[in-house]
Amino acid sequence: MSFDDVAARMKKARGTQQDDADDKPFDFAESYRIRAKMVGVLLRDARAGAARTVEDCARLLRVPVEQIERWEAGDDVPSLPQLELLAYYLDVPVSHFWSTQTLKVTREGREAIQPEFISLRSRMIGALLRQAREERGLTQEQLAEQSGLTGEAVTRYELGYDTPPLHQLSVMAGVVNKNIDYFLESSSQIGELLQLREMWRHFSELPEDVRAFAADPTNIGFIHIALMLSQMPADRLRQVGASILDITM
Repeated sequence: MSFDDVAARMKKARGTQQDDADDKPFDFAESYRIRAKMVGVLLRDARAGAARTVEDCARLLRVPVEQIERWEAGDDVPSLPQLELLAYYLDVPVSHFWSTQTLKVTREGREAIQPEFISLRSRMIGALLRQAREERGLTQEQLAEQSGLTGEAVTRYELGYDTPPLHQLSVMAGVVNKNIDYFLESSSQIGELLQLREMWRHFSELPEDVRAFAADPTNIGFIHIALMLSQMPADRLRQVGASILDITM
């Protein structure tokens, strides 16, 4: 659902308020009623998207279940602090509650591309598997034998006709001397998001003092230096180390 039309009508009404001031005053009560209904729809949409119940949200905010129901019906409107807690709990940006589009529209758009995405990824994984197998100098029959699979299954996987289950892909990756990360998607928006989540997981596992240092914007220069040092050839790095040692002696 999109509220673009409703928002446009409200904007037009505000714009003509002054022009028609002598004829008819702006109906604030009706404006508030419409806004309350919009917030209610967006709240229900966010709750459904997060698979949370009305009772879950009521427990979070320590309000009666009937209060959540009134909000979702548009008979009442939560405060900003309450919406901030709900945004955190329902995993949406707080701006969602004054946006003009429900999450359902976005979800439906994403769901529509799922079959195409899976089909494309199956072909990509198959191509990567074939490339890795050939780099190892193995035939399809040899890969199948060392993975405990049939030659037909490996052929279908490499052609992208079928997608190998994760446990089979993991075994084949070991046979061709690749890590499972070799097959991960990295080019699309989905891949970038997954990579970002993996990077955040690694960052969160760093010692606290290292995380604090990296998160401090004033230390960005030191991080750039560390990055340049990591890209230097070993012999050049040894020369730099020797030069630093000479300076400090």
